[in-house]
Amino acid sequence: MEKDIKVIVASHKKYYMPNDKLYVPVQVGAEGKDAIEEYKQDNIGENISDRNPYFCELTGLYWAWKNLDAEYIGLSHYRRHFSLCKKLPKTEEERINSVLSYEEANEIFEKTDIILPKLRKYYIENLYGHYKHTMYIEPLDVTGKIIEERYPEYLPEFNKLHNRTSAHMFNMFIMKKECLDKYCEWLFDILFELEKRIDFTSYDVFHSRFFGRVSELLLDVWINTNGFKYEEVRVIDIQKVNWFKKGLAFLQAKFTRKKYRKSF
Repeated sequence: MEKDIKVIVASHKKYYMPNDKLYVPVQVGAEGKDAIEEYKQDNIGENISDRNPYFCELTGLYWAWKNLDAEYIGLSHYRRHFSLCKKLPKTEEERINSVLSYEEANEIFEKTDIILPKLRKYYIENLYGHYKHTMYIEPLDVTGKIIEERYPEYLPEFNKLHNRTSAHMFNMFIMKKECLDKYCEWLFDILFELEKRIDFTSYDVFHSRFFGRVSELLLDVWINTNGFKYEEVRVIDIQKVNWFKKGLAFLQAKFTRKKYRKSF
């Protein structure tokens, strides 16, 4: 049985897009910018597009939640996609042609309501420690206080960040619309309250985007507390990643307390 599945591809510039009916290219942070032709813009309809410098791809998620009509809705990135490929293709064009197809997603949803990335493992430290070493920890700590006040049933799972060493990252998922509605209502209530409580005027541009990073850790808090079943799918980078630089920055953050200054 064919399902109505849509995955938005968050992008701030023109880039390779999958040639598949599953995907909806969305220009995030479109407010005040020239529209990218053939892309949806996240400043149309009910939106938080002007918060994109801080919320990153979440402005696209908010737009999809409020404006996209589909049975299943998901989020991916112009440089990062779900894929069932066994071996990573060499070129960017080959990689974009290997991303998860509508037919593959439709088959997966015969047995689950949620697709998540495969767990990303941090072998030498827990999730809280990794965040503390690479980012300013205040937003994550304040998030815990908000959850304790507003959603105390989620606090035990949030506190596991001090012990867990793996997570479903990248703010990527595809889920049934009923699940998405509940998740987004919970997530954005927390993030909008966090926005009120943190004075991040002293943060640089990179660290001001903490809302997107905090939400990466909240996805599993929500999933695990509610006991949702899900299927994990590999995530591939369309562009090559410099793992040496990424690893070096991680080690510097852990052992010299040098915070990240850019994405890798």
